[in-house]
Amino acid sequence: MKVLSVGGGAREHAIVKALDKSDVEIFSVMKNRNPGIAKLSKDILYTKETEVDKITEWAQSKAIDWAIIGPEGPLGVGIVDVLEKVGIQSVGPSQKASQIEISKQYMRDLMAKHDLPGMVDYKIFDNTEEVEKFLKDYGKQVVVKPIGLTGGKGVKIMGEHLLSTEDVIDYCQDIIDNKIGGSSSFVIEEKMVGEELTLQAFCDGKHLMPMPAVQDHKRAYEGDIGPNTGGMGSYSQEDGLLPFLTKDEYDECVDIMQNIINAMAKEGTPYKGILYGQFILTSQGPKVIECNARFGDPEAMNVLPLLTSDFKEICSGIIDGNLSSKKASFTNKATVCKYIVPMGYGVQSLVGEKVEVNEVKIKKSGAELFYASVDKRDDQIYTTSSRSLAVVGVEDSIFEAEKITERALSHVKGNVFMRHDIGKKDLIEKRIKHMKELRGE
Repeated sequence: MKVLSVGGGAREHAIVKALDKSDVEIFSVMKNRNPGIAKLSKDILYTKETEVDKITEWAQSKAIDWAIIGPEGPLGVGIVDVLEKVGIQSVGPSQKASQIEISKQYMRDLMAKHDLPGMVDYKIFDNTEEVEKFLKDYGKQVVVKPIGLTGGKGVKIMGEHLLSTEDVIDYCQDIIDNKIGGSSSFVIEEKMVGEELTLQAFCDGKHLMPMPAVQDHKRAYEGDIGPNTGGMGSYSQEDGLLPFLTKDEYDECVDIMQNIINAMAKEGTPYKGILYGQFILTSQGPKVIECNARFGDPEAMNVLPLLTSDFKEICSGIIDGNLSSKKASFTNKATVCKYIVPMGYGVQSLVGEKVEVNEVKIKKSGAELFYASVDKRDDQIYTTSSRSLAVVGVEDSIFEAEKITERALSHVKGNVFMRHDIGKKDLIEKRIKHMKELRGE
């Protein structure tokens, strides 16, 4: 069986590693030269992942059986629709269904129309005069989100990134003037207080198959400070929950996601692929921050190494619409993922810097290595403007997994940095204490 993987990041390296355990031949498309993906691929097309016609032509020439789409970019330009027109089924939503991520307005309007649980107050704007009036009447702190994709870096929170009403107005004007996220429209939502978590699920249009919960860390620097990033690292707990998350709350998140795909089916837009729910656990229970139309990055690196079921069989269940007859099993282990990024990442990355990666010693340390947005040239690894690589420790507890990850980090050298506090006791105890205070415990 010939499988096409689209994307060249660490998320796609994790996908390809999971596929490599099945009986498949892997053909990859990526714009950068990811050595981890290249090592596991029979053939590679180096091109932008949004060059849909070029990718489709190449896939046909290789007699690809089915495809799995990693990043959101190609989904947003309809790669699944084009591939399926030539008979190549895909693990990924149609262009219309991918609007659940591509347009924050679509997601919020869908939830409001169907009166789904997990909703928050929101309003869509395209001018600052209305924003100014709204803020005076609303009287609470807010979050500003561009409508479209910003690589996880466009959300600004009042009280953190935006320190005053004037800052909010200025950022809204910036979105309008520069069409941040590809549009001059934006969403203003109520600011929620709680702990964030990610729940990913396989989905065949009707049925959900949830994965272990994960907590990502968006801020660039230790102590949860600095600019938002695509994610500096993440952890998962051995029982599939999180230190501050109960089984009932986990189940509530699953129910919300099931309600979302039920609503999409009613709208005539069935969702097939990986559905990613970003939640915030508040004193009133879980609320939806956003939905994404693919595996999370870094969250894919937490869950896929734990998958003991045949990934190929799960993918076929998604494509065929019979996921309910399949089963996803995950080993009862904790994981800690930490990203190594170019110096300046989050503001202005140093590009073209050489990174020394001792793969042998990383493997001996017990960690898994995932290459991200690097370029391999003349047997050397160089940084791009995005994240460079991730290491993941897998063990019986979060703290044991974190120690493995830290050992592995010492085998990467270069003009790079990382967050060492992810998965450490102090930060996790801070999360637990925060939720106890919110619950009044």
